[in-house]
Amino acid sequence: MGKTEILWGIAPIGWRNDDIPEIGAGNTLQHLLSDIVVAGFQGTEVGGFFPEPAILNKELELRNLKIAGKWFSSYIIRDGIEEAAKEFTAHCECLKELHADVAVVSEQTYSVQSLDKNVFKEKPYFTDQEWQMLCDGLNHLGKIAGEHELKLVYHHHLGTGVQTEEEVDRLMAGTDPALVHLLYDTGHAYISDGNYMNILEKHIDRIQHVHFKDARLNIMKKCKQEGKSFQQAFLQGMFTVPGDGCIDFRKVYQKLLKHGYSGWIVVEAEQDPDVANPLEYALIARKYIDRHLLNAAATN
Repeated sequence: MGKTEILWGIAPIGWRNDDIPEIGAGNTLQHLLSDIVVAGFQGTEVGGFFPEPAILNKELELRNLKIAGKWFSSYIIRDGIEEAAKEFTAHCECLKELHADVAVVSEQTYSVQSLDKNVFKEKPYFTDQEWQMLCDGLNHLGKIAGEHELKLVYHHHLGTGVQTEEEVDRLMAGTDPALVHLLYDTGHAYISDGNYMNILEKHIDRIQHVHFKDARLNIMKKCKQEGKSFQQAFLQGMFTVPGDGCIDFRKVYQKLLKHGYSGWIVVEAEQDPDVANPLEYALIARKYIDRHLLNAAATN
């Protein structure tokens, strides 16, 4: 990538969901990748159902698509740094074969994102000792990522111990900027804190990967009142693609451009594909990006 080149991707989670494999199970890899081409995106992230690198690379090459990265559930606090490092090394070896740019890491110790718990009130918290272990562990994983020509990008996420702005602040303060970078996710920031600009403005120097996730305010409020779990909330439609919710991505995009951001911006929205047609919503996102972000930037 050039110094300020931005690559636009869309995550497979709109077609198939790793946490609930039965939804979208009929959407094949070839279908998904071809939809991504039709919608005009340059690549995607690796889904849990994707095949081994040799097979996947062929399908990507046929469509001139790239892989941005892949999610890694770390259990540094639960299992220790050594065990996490062993699993992460294998993860990075796979990503290197796919010519990816980032390894997306989220600490899943005590996470409630796959449990039937109120995601708005029952998120976990780490002790001071656990925070130290997490930060030390992430620094170690960051070195492993670098050895594989990848960047470790940490994903702040609803229902986990690193969710809020304050927790992102603590993680950034406790880790080495050369080893641990930030995945900035608009949707998770907004649902968690009611604000999606603070994390961007405070930590823009650490951001090396971006998720553009929109939110439907009315559904979020309803889910919050009813104490829904993370999975229940997204199945009810709390998340959507840019241009279909309440987040103003123009402010986010302009901030990234002014800072000279270079890397991927990946559209991501957990939705039920039987309710929200994946190609239809990919096209909604593409139209919004072209009209309100790219065209606006070109005229400024």
